Amino acid sequence: MSVQTATRTDQQWMDLALELARQGEALASPNPLVGAVVVRENTEVAHAFHTYDGIKHAEVLALEAAGAAARGATLYTNLEPCSHHGRTGPCVEAIIEAGIGRVVAAMPDSNPNVNGRGFERLRTASIEVVTGIREEEARRLNEAFACWVLTGRPLVTLKAGLTLDGRIAGVSAPTPGHRWITSEESRAQVQRLRHQSDAVLTGIGTVLADDPYLTDRTGEPRRRPLLRVVLDAGLRLPLDSQLVRNAQNDVLVFCGEDIWMGKRLRLEQRGVETLELKEAAGRISLHAVLGKLAERQITSLLLEAGAQVNAYAVEMGLVDKVWLFYAPKFLGAEAVPLLAGPGAISTTIIAAQAGAAAHIAAILACILLVCALTWITLKLAGPIGARMASRT
Repeated sequence: MSVQTATRTDQQWMDLALELARQGEALASPNPLVGAVVVRENTEVAHAFHTYDGIKHAEVLALEAAGAAARGATLYTNLEPCSHHGRTGPCVEAIIEAGIGRVVAAMPDSNPNVNGRGFERLRTASIEVVTGIREEEARRLNEAFACWVLTGRPLVTLKAGLTLDGRIAGVSAPTPGHRWITSEESRAQVQRLRHQSDAVLTGIGTVLADDPYLTDRTGEPRRRPLLRVVLDAGLRLPLDSQLVRNAQNDVLVFCGEDIWMGKRLRLEQRGVETLELKEAAGRISLHAVLGKLAERQITSLLLEAGAQVNAYAVEMGLVDKVWLFYAPKFLGAEAVPLLAGPGAISTTIIAAQAGAAAHIAAILACILLVCALTWITLKLAGPIGARMASRT
């Protein structure tokens, strides 16, 4: 049965399953976010969501809570129930054993070990299966998991605060009280993005210029600390930087080969892990970095870097999403652009591969569009406070 035959009630119950799944943010990775609701005669019987440390999947938890009332009921879940053995047994077998009469799922599981097999097993057991309810929302919710299992690398989101002329920083060091380009609301959203991510990555240039913390300060629970990653080919990371001073085995520095062992030991004594990778043209391969992070079950990465690392990631076709926070300011042509560096990007795009050019063009088109719309808004609305920010 497809989404066309779904009732409005199905969509409402699926909204609840999605809301439950979101409660697993920062608690379920590297597993997907999953919520489940057991409904009997249009009344909720039980619900649950998955956390990695809880081991049991959302469907099984909801069925256990429902008990005998699950027999003949409908199970709503935002992801296809698993059909394979992992840390737990197959959810489909628990569903069959509980006597569920109908399963409504938003989307198939991206995991090649499942991907339709769960639905097939349920139908073989004469259980009605409805799919496609709120599928778009469900896919967005678990896009990081899908990227990780299908490509072998984390989903990469580039985040930047910009002025209307596309600059991310001034030419001189920021003065006290004037460090930020965008508003408090924008910075709060950045904290949300960090909370939703397994890791955040920056370059040594940003560390030396801004001395950032790069921590998740939402105050919400996490299964594992936000991994703070630094690209630092020459291992120039200062021992008195905020990253080192506040490291709690949650800072990983990718450096080049043949680095002085004494510096590495001093960093590691302070809770900073260093990992050597081969350099090419003086920089570390982002492909290799993402591969190493994926091996550590990092499914999502927030890129909070400077112009050169941003450009490198875009050129390599490794940026999956972009969050741009705009402020009604201008810094001038001499200020630092969003994208810059060898072979990158100014006003003309020169790319070795068509795919890379498409990525760059899309980002620059977003910048131009938002700048134009914001300029029109400024003209129509008159002066506005410096707390305004826009997102693309």
